[in-house]
Amino acid sequence: QVQLAEFGGGLVQAGGSLRLSCAASGLRFSNYGMGWFRQAPGKERRFVAAISWAGGRTNYADSVKGRFTISRDNAKNTVYLQMNSLKAEDTAIYYCAADQFGYSDSAERYDAWGQGTQVTVSS
Repeated sequence: QVQLAEFGGGLVQAGGSLRLSCAASGLRFSNYGMGWFRQAPGKERRFVAAISWAGGRTNYADSVKGRFTISRDNAKNTVYLQMNSLKAEDTAIYYCAADQFGYSDSAERYDAWGQGTQVTVSS
């Protein structure tokens, strides 16, 4: 059974940083692209960033380019999201997800999801 567990959310002031982690089990992690999505209250889940199975390719939403960095450690079955220069509009629940066939920016392409971790940025 595939399980994804996010860690690292919390409350931070605007301009601050957080690093999210997502630990995966029950899958051959190095065969999956991984993505981060977020959902703010009353809004749809939206793409944040994705990384290819080997980590050589990444993709970011325009709203986070230059501020967020996605990375992975296949030896630890973990994907990370380093978030810098946080803004109030980054407040959301952040989810990691596994994509068996790529590293899509479309949520429908993902096969498994974590439960999410809350990130709150105070202005």
